[in-house]
Amino acid sequence: MKKMLKNVNRKEAVFIITLLIVLAVLIILPTGFQKQEYRFTEGVRAKVISVNNMGIHGSGISKLGDQSALIEIETGSRKGEQIWANNMLTGSMSVDKIFQEGDKAWVLIGFDEDNNINFANMIDHYRVDKEILLIGVFAVVIVIFSGYTGIRTLLSFAFALLSIWKILIPAMLRGYNPLIVALLAGNILTIVTLLLVANFSRKAYAAIISAVICSLATCLLAIIFGNLFNIHGAVMEGAESLLYAGFMNIDLTSIFQAGIYLASSGAILDLAIDISSALEEIVNNNPGVTKAELIKSGLNIGKSVVGSQTTTLLLAYMGSYITVMMVYMAQGTPMMNILNSKPIAAEMLHTFVGCLGLVLVSPLTSIICGLIYEKSNNVVDNK
Repeated sequence: MKKMLKNVNRKEAVFIITLLIVLAVLIILPTGFQKQEYRFTEGVRAKVISVNNMGIHGSGISKLGDQSALIEIETGSRKGEQIWANNMLTGSMSVDKIFQEGDKAWVLIGFDEDNNINFANMIDHYRVDKEILLIGVFAVVIVIFSGYTGIRTLLSFAFALLSIWKILIPAMLRGYNPLIVALLAGNILTIVTLLLVANFSRKAYAAIISAVICSLATCLLAIIFGNLFNIHGAVMEGAESLLYAGFMNIDLTSIFQAGIYLASSGAILDLAIDISSALEEIVNNNPGVTKAELIKSGLNIGKSVVGSQTTTLLLAYMGSYITVMMVYMAQGTPMMNILNSKPIAAEMLHTFVGCLGLVLVSPLTSIICGLIYEKSNNVVDNK
C-alpha cells in the first residue's frame, strides 16, 4: 500500500511539474497576431489632472464631440510629463467614456521623427490594477478555504485561460476547423482539470470518460440543432468585425456551434466529478454494494443535481441577455416574434443543448462508475 501511495505521489508530482512547465511555455508563447499598427507609439498609464468638456455636445441621451484632458504620464519613456490628450466621443454609450479629474487612464501617445509627442489619445479608464486586485482576492480566498486543492484549482484556472488565449483563439483565427479545435482544447482542459481536482484516481478516470463522451454528444447536438435553427454565426457580438478585419476564411457558424459546446463543457465536467465522487464514497462505506445498486444510486443522485445544474445554466444564459428581453417586452413584441428572433433562438440553442449534455452525464457517469468500481476490488483510490 505504501509503495502504491509512493508511486501515486510521484505520478502527481511529475504531472504538476509538467503542467508548470507547460504554463511557462504558454506565457511566453506568442499568439502570432501581435501587429504593430502604429509606428512610433507607446501605451502608457496616466493620471487625469483636469478636463475640458467644452467640446462635448448632447444628442438625445448620447454625447458627441471630444473631451480634452491634461494628463500626467505615470509609466513609459515620458514618465512625469504633463500633456493634453483627446477623448473622442462617437455617440455610442457602450463604447464612449467620460473622464473626470483624478481618474487613471490608458493613453496611446505618438511621436514624430524627432521623438516629440505629437498626439495623445485616451483609450479607456485604466483597470488593470483593479483586475489584479480582484484576481488576488479570489486566489487568497480559494487557497484559505481549499488549501492545496485550491492551489491546484488555480493551476487549472490558469491553464484554461492561457490555453484559450494562446492556442484556441489563434488556431481559429488561422482558419482551422473551429469544432475540431474546440473539441481538442475543451477535452484537454477537462482531463487536466479533473486530474488536478481528483488526482490520478478512479473517480477522476470515470469522470473524464463520461465528460469526454458527453462533450462529443453536446458538440454533435450543437451542429444538428444549429443547422435546424438556421442561425448564422454572425449573431455573435463582434463576429462580423472579424470579416471586416480581413479574416474572410473564418467559419462564423462553426465558431458559434463550437462556442455552444465550450460554454457547457465546464458544467459537464463538474457534474461528472460530483457523481463520480459521491459513488466512490458509497463504495468506500459499503464495500458490498452491487453494480446495479451503485448505478441506481448514481441515477438518484443525478436527478437532484441535474435539476439544479440545468437551472444554473438557464440563469447564466438569461442573465447575459436580460436587456434584450427587456427591450422586447418594453416594445410589446408578440411572443411568436420573440421566439423566432435570432438572438433569442441562439440563446435557446445555447441553453437547451447544454442542458441535454448535462442530462446525459448522470446516467453515463453512473454506468461507468458501476463498471470501474469493481466489487472484487472495493477499496478505490482515496486521495
